Amino acid sequence: MAQITLPQTGFVRLSTVLALLSVSRSHWYSGVKSGIYPKPVKLGKRIAVYRAEEIRSLIETGSAQTEAYEGR
Repeated sequence: MAQITLPQTGFVRLSTVLALLSVSRSHWYSGVKSGIYPKPVKLGKRIAVYRAEEIRSLIETGSAQTEAYEGR
C-alpha cells in the first residue's frame, strides 16, 4: 500500500482526506455540515477540494485531543 503524503500548501481531493483521517464519506459530509470539518473549495461545477493547511491543522488538533483524552 502506498504512503499518502499531505502537501504543505495547496489543495487535496476528498479521497486523500478520507484516507488520511480514516473516516467514511458520510461521516465526513455530516461533519462538514455541522462545522466540525472544513468546507470544500469549489473549483468547478463538479470539482471540490480541501485546503491542505486546514486538513493538516485538523490532523494536528485531532491528535492533540486524542492524546489529552488518553492521558498522555
